[in-house]
Amino acid sequence: MKDLKKACRYFYKYLSPYWKASAVMVISTIAAAFFQVIAPVYMGNAVTELGKYLAQYMDPKTRATASMASFYQALFLMGAFFLANAIAQYISWMIMSRFAADATNGMRKNLFAKLQRMKIKYFDTHQDGKLLSLFTSDIDNILNALNNAIFELISQGALFIGVIIVMFSINVKLALLTMASTPVVILIALIIMNKARKYLDAQQDEISNLNGYVNEQINGEQVILSNGLQQESIAGFDKQNQKVKETMFRGQFYSGLLFPLMQGLSLLNLAIVIVGGTWMVADSQMNTAVGLGLIVMFVQYSQTYFQPLTQLTSIYSMIQLALTGARRLAEVEEQPEEDTVPNGQVMQPVKERVSLEDVHFSYNKGKEILHGIDLSVAKGQMLALVGPTGSGKTTTMNLFNRFYDVDSGAVKFDGLDVRTLTLGSLRQHIGIVLQDSVLFTGTIADNIKYGRPDASEAEMIEAAKQAQIHDFISTLPAGYATQISEEHALFSTGQKQLISIARTLLSDPDFLILDEATSNVDTVTEEKIQKAMDAVLAGRTSFVIAHRLKTIINADEIAVLKDGYVIEQGSHEELLQKQGFYYELYTNQMVLD
Repeated sequence: MKDLKKACRYFYKYLSPYWKASAVMVISTIAAAFFQVIAPVYMGNAVTELGKYLAQYMDPKTRATASMASFYQALFLMGAFFLANAIAQYISWMIMSRFAADATNGMRKNLFAKLQRMKIKYFDTHQDGKLLSLFTSDIDNILNALNNAIFELISQGALFIGVIIVMFSINVKLALLTMASTPVVILIALIIMNKARKYLDAQQDEISNLNGYVNEQINGEQVILSNGLQQESIAGFDKQNQKVKETMFRGQFYSGLLFPLMQGLSLLNLAIVIVGGTWMVADSQMNTAVGLGLIVMFVQYSQTYFQPLTQLTSIYSMIQLALTGARRLAEVEEQPEEDTVPNGQVMQPVKERVSLEDVHFSYNKGKEILHGIDLSVAKGQMLALVGPTGSGKTTTMNLFNRFYDVDSGAVKFDGLDVRTLTLGSLRQHIGIVLQDSVLFTGTIADNIKYGRPDASEAEMIEAAKQAQIHDFISTLPAGYATQISEEHALFSTGQKQLISIARTLLSDPDFLILDEATSNVDTVTEEKIQKAMDAVLAGRTSFVIAHRLKTIINADEIAVLKDGYVIEQGSHEELLQKQGFYYELYTNQMVLD
């Protein structure tokens, strides 16, 4: 019930702006149902009038006065109502299709915008494939439901109520006979629908898991191929796919069972109406023509009465999948967003220093990663952070731009806690070159200007030259206009890193973070990256994480992290003289090099 309320609130949020279109659509749908309900009355009248005409025509005494005018009139009205029904349904369908497209477009836009405002922790704890399934599977299910199921729900609901009213206004006994099997039908439907709901929910969750697995395997395809793990990858896929198959089969089986079951009960009810109606008409000694018309009328109403029940059960799976999708999307919208500190102080360029003061941090409560870290780097100086994998280096970096916030202690710029600064101004002053550089679909120029779209071409080229990548770009046929995409990867890991450095140079950050920028490249490329790093570091306050210690020998200060503690701190020469942990790291690395 809680999930249903959540899904309904989500639908209300996105459909309520279209209340005018919804009102017109509902009115058109009710009108269509009215026309459909009234038409059989004239069908029965036509049969009755035809019977009367034949009786008069067969009697020589009344043959001369026999007329089919009433028959034609009833036939004309029946056709007019069926035509009006078709027109009203067309109007309703057209409006529904339009605002369904607009509403799901709003859902898609808001979902993407929401993801841009969310904390980095959400992305660190959710697979890419699962996030993509929100945009594809879940929103597609909602669009299908809005285009088809919602229209049918309103249309068939109005038709169902209309049929009951008209039947009772014509003949109470035949109306009760037509509805006699309803309690049994509803009970069976509820039992099956409850089963179907359980498995349709599970189906969407398993599809999401499968998407996550496929995305993960595709991203790691090189590792899989290089280690000959294709069969293991296929086995993992088969395991995930089997779960999807099982839940999908059960969900579709139970939801699909409703339609043929309703069809069978509809035919059974039709037989009951024909037999029972004939007996009632015969027992009441009603005029043959009138009785025949009444039976024809209720045969039609019997089919119309079961039509809503049949149609609604046939689209149950569509409705349930839409409700599941809405619930999953609503849960994303409930996720906490980054604190932008709109009323905070606007960060100014660093004048004195950047520091971490007694910082304690944990990703999950009870598992502290950093234990009382104290680090400080003066304006224009470079602080290097080294240590074994898992020591907390990258975690420390994530605190400066508030990807994560400290549990206790503080990260400060010129004595101001980052949590008191507006998030926008904080990140405008921080530049990051990550270990794994990211290039976006577009031109090389677009990628370099990504952080500063208004930069001039001359400024862009100068940044590329300082980043040691201009010469390579110049050799490409289209130069800076060369298109980049995943399908047409032009750059090596090192070249991507140089473009990333050019992007950072162009944005001209006040405080710079370099995260193991040379860890994945060869020696020649490392020299280029080092020159580019020297250019980007010149005159800037910087925080550098490095595995290759020779790249940070000239750092003003080096801090050694191990198991979340700062165990050594000083210049390169000072740390070597101590002959402690840094000395071992440096000596071992020099031997390996």
